[in-house]
Amino acid sequence: MNKVVLMGRLTRNPDVRYSQGERSTCVARYTLAVNRRFRREGDQDADFISCVAFGRQGEFAEKYLKQGTKIVISGRIQTGSYTNRDGIKVYTTDVVVEEQDFAESKAAASGYAGGGYQQQDAYQPAAGYQSQAPAPAPAPAPAAPQPTMTSRPAPSEAVSDGFMTIPEGIEEELPFI
Repeated sequence: MNKVVLMGRLTRNPDVRYSQGERSTCVARYTLAVNRRFRREGDQDADFISCVAFGRQGEFAEKYLKQGTKIVISGRIQTGSYTNRDGIKVYTTDVVVEEQDFAESKAAASGYAGGGYQQQDAYQPAAGYQSQAPAPAPAPAPAAPQPTMTSRPAPSEAVSDGFMTIPEGIEEELPFI
């Protein structure tokens, strides 16, 4: 069985091209930096894996993926070879992407500054977020009035898809709707 599952960050924006012919196909190539679980002194921290996505997966990569995006992919390893301009045979190994999904929220991704995360003292919900579940009790603090966030519609106004409640009006922000 030839099956690969990887989680990592894109090292740069995908290189997207379209094949020639009557039925052109989108081909997106990107490199995924995958952290190693264990590290020996003097070794690198990550492996850089070449990935290629065809068709709809390639179009998804073109539209939604960019440098630094953390994703999870599954696919298969494909090897090949070609002779370069100097007459030297070059061997290639790529992961052909069959599925790809985001591995973090937009809010978490915005905290990524290319070199790592910015540490926060506690979880802070995005501005305008209104939770349906009661929030955990914060540590005792001086009694100060807490602002009420009401920029999102109430749960009764939300659209239910049977899995999660998505407020109306944000469909254009979500790639999976």
